[in-house]
Amino acid sequence: MRFWQYSLLLFSILTFSQPKAEKLDSVATYLQIAAFDIKTNNYIAALDHTQKAINYAEAKNDIDNQAKSYTLLGDLYFQIKKYEDAFDGYAHASKLYAILPASSNQALVYYKIGLCYMQKKQYSMAEKSFNTAKEIYQSISYLDAIELLELQKGILYRTNGKVEEAAQIFTSLLAKTEKEDVYNIRAEALYELGTIELDKKRSNLAINYLDRAAIFNKKNFNQDLQSNIFLALSTAHENIGQNTKAFAYLKEHLELRNNISLINNKRLGQAEYNKFKESEKLKTIEQMHLENEQQKKSNRFSKVISILAIALISILSLLSLSLYKNNIIRNHSNQLLKDKNNELQAAKDKAEKASKARTEFLSTVSHELRTPLNAINGITHLLITEEPKKDQLKYLNALKFSGNYLLTFINEILEINRIDSGTVIPEKIAFNLRQLLENIHSSMSELAIDNNNLFVLEIDSEVPDNLLGDPTKLSQIFINLINNALKFTSDGSVKVIAKREMADEGTVLINFKVIDTGIGIAKEKQSAIFDSFAQGSIEINRKYGGTGLGLNIVKKLIKMMGGKISLESEIGQGSTFSFTINFDQGSEVSRQSEYSYNDDVFVNKKILLVEDNKINQMITEKLLQNKQIICDTIDNGEEAIEIIRDKTYDLVLMDIHLPGINGTIATQMIREFDSHTPIIALTAISLNENRDMLLSYGMTDVITKPFDPENFYKILSQNL
Repeated sequence: MRFWQYSLLLFSILTFSQPKAEKLDSVATYLQIAAFDIKTNNYIAALDHTQKAINYAEAKNDIDNQAKSYTLLGDLYFQIKKYEDAFDGYAHASKLYAILPASSNQALVYYKIGLCYMQKKQYSMAEKSFNTAKEIYQSISYLDAIELLELQKGILYRTNGKVEEAAQIFTSLLAKTEKEDVYNIRAEALYELGTIELDKKRSNLAINYLDRAAIFNKKNFNQDLQSNIFLALSTAHENIGQNTKAFAYLKEHLELRNNISLINNKRLGQAEYNKFKESEKLKTIEQMHLENEQQKKSNRFSKVISILAIALISILSLLSLSLYKNNIIRNHSNQLLKDKNNELQAAKDKAEKASKARTEFLSTVSHELRTPLNAINGITHLLITEEPKKDQLKYLNALKFSGNYLLTFINEILEINRIDSGTVIPEKIAFNLRQLLENIHSSMSELAIDNNNLFVLEIDSEVPDNLLGDPTKLSQIFINLINNALKFTSDGSVKVIAKREMADEGTVLINFKVIDTGIGIAKEKQSAIFDSFAQGSIEINRKYGGTGLGLNIVKKLIKMMGGKISLESEIGQGSTFSFTINFDQGSEVSRQSEYSYNDDVFVNKKILLVEDNKINQMITEKLLQNKQIICDTIDNGEEAIEIIRDKTYDLVLMDIHLPGINGTIATQMIREFDSHTPIIALTAISLNENRDMLLSYGMTDVITKPFDPENFYKILSQNL
């Protein structure tokens, strides 16, 4: 056994066998027993005790003892030359030691990892591990162990062909103080220098080194090293013609080798012998049992038993053949299924990526269209309010209609994307269902009059007024359905019905219907009418207009609220859209009248406008000036923070997307020193934005671009 192998075992036993003042726990006990098992070559017992130590340490979440246990497991595998398994054990231990403060045990693990790399002939990695161990020893001022690392580094260099560098390291080790604990290091260094000189054909120098190596080795005797020294001395003396001495050293080498082999063979042979005896004992017991059983059998049944045995063997053979064939078929089927699953997964991933790209594209396009659309709608409104000529008013109204149509289209695309992305979650707030339906009926009565339609609202008396749900999304559903019904019906009627179907404790199931006597929908078109951009036919689209997105949004919103929409229709006889939603019953909600404002609230109010788009600046300033509001305009968030710190304003209009600091961060910083000034967000709201998110930064309210002037003034008045 070379010294670096011997030191591996010695270091482990010393590390895990240190006496402690306190009572040993189970982990420490198993570690000491396992270390002793390794020393006595009882590897099966060592493995068992090491595993028990690991189990106890992990159960107690004892990181230090886990690391020691895995180190010992590595030592066990190293001794039986399972270097890959040894490396795994040491690597696991090094990860655990990384959690703990630097220690000699941690350095020792890196030293042993280096030894594994040397066995695997990965010399650069071995050197790196030795250097890491050296750094740890230096950091904890444990300098004695560095000599062992230097020795291994020298052996590494020599193995890797760097003979001169190796010789320098061995020579420097010889200059160390001759302490008892470094005798083996000096002996190994002298042996390595002797073999280097022997390779260089300088036998006299080699003999000098080897003689000294033998002397130092006797002080802390290593039988393996002494055997190697005698073999090298035999070769050196033979080279210079001293055959008698060469023969004598060779004889001593062979005696030591035989002695080592006898010890190992004796241990190995005894273990094998025990296994053999145990096996023979079991066989003997089994044979005796069979003979006794056979004696008890009646001879008259022997033939029957033989026939049954043959039949059983035949059946088992057929079954085995069948199982073998079935196994082949099953494996083939499993492989086909696996291939198909991989194809389906790849197709699914591709479809998800395409869907995500489509959603992001539509969201980006919809968001970016809002800024120029704000300019179109805003300037159109301003021109209409400045008393244009009669023929100009006609063009401006057409422009306003087109702008509003485009805005509706963009909003619907964005709404579909928001629903598909999963960012829209239904609210559950108290609302008055009767008031909601009456307000929608009132707001859409003018459209009914334009088409000469009778517009009727029927609410079952058993339908509760006060419910818990999402009134905003419910309004979207009814506005889309009623708008379609009124648009596709002329000189007829449109009826909205709300009827209670079932009531339970705390919940109520309500069925809604929107019935019209309009143009109807063909049977073959009804299955696709809820798809995006579906409108029945090109002729209908040309005559009535529309985006074809409304019913798709309705279907998605109803599904989100736990319902399902159905359609009954005949060409020329009208259509009936029905859906049912289950609501929780709520407490009474006060009926609120529509908010109105007086222009006097705006006069001489001071508003700060933070907007970087020049056209939006011009439009917003003009809208404010029309109400006699004093307006200051800046184009970035940094300046907004400073000016609000120095001046007082009645209200701030804050664009979200600004150069530098955006509107949300600017608002957050303003709220650190000003908590009362209303700050209203101006945003072309995108897929990843929502009202709650903007309010969470400290904003008071939100105005969506492009904004409707009346809604713009209403929100301003509410906050002023």
